[in-house]
Amino acid sequence: MKIKAISLVIGCALSSSTLAAQPQVERYIVSFPEGTHVSYNGAFASAFPKGLPVGIGSGLLFTGKQGDALTFATVTDRGPNADSPDVGKREAKIFVTPEFAPLLMNIRVQNGKAEATDARPLHDDKGNINGLPLQDGIIGSTNEIALSDTLKVLHGDNRGLDTEGITPDGKGGYWLCDEYGPFLINVDERGKILTIHGPQAAEGEKSIAGGLPNVLKWRQPNRGFEGLTRMPDGRIIAAVQSTLDIDGKSKKQARFTRLVSFDPATGKTAMYGYPIDSAAYSKNSDAKIGDIVALDNQHILLIEQGSDKDDAMRNLIYKVDLSPATDLAAFDKPGEYTEFDDEKALAKRGIKLAAKTLVVDLRQLGWQQEKAEGLALIDNKTLAVTNDNDFGVKTVMQNPVEGKKRKDYRVTEQGTLTIDDKPVATTIGVKPLKKPESDSELWIVTLAAPLK
Repeated sequence: MKIKAISLVIGCALSSSTLAAQPQVERYIVSFPEGTHVSYNGAFASAFPKGLPVGIGSGLLFTGKQGDALTFATVTDRGPNADSPDVGKREAKIFVTPEFAPLLMNIRVQNGKAEATDARPLHDDKGNINGLPLQDGIIGSTNEIALSDTLKVLHGDNRGLDTEGITPDGKGGYWLCDEYGPFLINVDERGKILTIHGPQAAEGEKSIAGGLPNVLKWRQPNRGFEGLTRMPDGRIIAAVQSTLDIDGKSKKQARFTRLVSFDPATGKTAMYGYPIDSAAYSKNSDAKIGDIVALDNQHILLIEQGSDKDDAMRNLIYKVDLSPATDLAAFDKPGEYTEFDDEKALAKRGIKLAAKTLVVDLRQLGWQQEKAEGLALIDNKTLAVTNDNDFGVKTVMQNPVEGKKRKDYRVTEQGTLTIDDKPVATTIGVKPLKKPESDSELWIVTLAAPLK
């Protein structure tokens, strides 16, 4: 459904020439003509009579034009999940439909409509995978406790993926990226997993995939690879969502997050620093990457977002130049990690970060969703952006204790809630998100001038 075309107009006294220089936006709500919903028969199914809306848009890829239609490929994340009180000292998430398998889908924009079809679950030789966290003691574990909608502990099988970005593999399939490992996953067109690459295990460590730099294991939990793109020369560039947290000490001070280059033909890797807008955030770990897309072999577009010092959400698209950036791999040694360096220390060591220039501020164009997670390049002046609607679910505290917040509760082994180790009558419910948060939006943004 096409809502309307939007132009960025600031004040009514601007000249026509000034107005002509503003980006133009076409905004769509993605529909599912096949009736695609996530089946849900759990404890709160009565609140979702048609099932859950599909959470498309975690990654976006422009696949071409068919007449006047624009076509895209997209991928969901790990599935419907929502916040929960901790289990002891460990963070927990409620997986509303734990059997959910991340999906590939196609989107077609034509005649004022954006329609998503052809859902293909990710699978391997054992069948469909799931989105449950990896078990403890393995690189990629988030240390999360997975809970059912009735607060019973769920156990994964180490086949869980939290997929985010999507890009072509040049052979008819796709490369996807994941927040757990973080992993790079090659799949065929129907979603069958062909290969997985993750942080190479050091001595004494366990992993389910290797081939990528070990330092990536220090990604913040659930902030692994958030976006990726295939460069014209065949390299894959993957963006770590936020600053690395090396030894649990660097996430608040690191001035950059990492862009990882991986050549599927040779296995060669390199890493570059993307400078976050440090001055905008209360702490550097608040910055998040949304998605990336290649312009040429040295330039990408990148979404940077997160809550600023005033708790206002920012969603910015930058053009990033990788050509001046230093390969950080040589500095990844104990006591030498660049995440602990300020600007002066980086300069003294001869380390240069990537350069960037602002392309568009989505908030100034009227973007209201919290997250912009899919970014695609249609041509040299036209972009597409999608949000992640979190499958339209959230948790609520039922019969809450007055003055207490979710973080004050704990979940017991029996699936009940306590405060200060004392049982309470409070329970957790799952309910739908309201519009517009529950909508899957797709924006077509036409820039005032071609990207150079």
